[in-house]
Amino acid sequence: MNDKYAAIRLKNQLCFPLYAVSNMITRKYKPLLDELDLTYTQYIVMMVLWEENKVNEKFLCDALCLKSNTVTPLLNKLTEKGFIKKEKDKDDERHIVITLTDTGEKLKDKALCVPVSLAKELNLPQEDAAELYRILYKMLDEEKNKQ
Repeated sequence: MNDKYAAIRLKNQLCFPLYAVSNMITRKYKPLLDELDLTYTQYIVMMVLWEENKVNEKFLCDALCLKSNTVTPLLNKLTEKGFIKKEKDKDDERHIVITLTDTGEKLKDKALCVPVSLAKELNLPQEDAAELYRILYKMLDEEKNKQ
């Protein structure tokens, strides 16, 4: 039997399980990140800074696949919390440079437990996690290459 509506059934959509799992993972992060006084989006900003130490807003937007109107309020909130500081670039005053404060740097050690705790919570075998990671980044990379 040919079902002309099969293409619009929820169970046949790739987007739905991606959406639902994304929400589930973000919910699982919440209690872990509450301990750090971070939201999930603030946490991913901090991860970039812990890795790079000094970035500009455009770099953050590109690294996180977010638009400036999303990143700017995140940076303002992280500045209010004392985790980062924003300064004009000495070479080009039109650009803002974002760096960690000592408090933001110290938070890095407290955050070490987050990935381990989340991995335990998800209970996903390492080989499955690696395959999922590969597929998702393949999709992201292909999208970035179109732009």
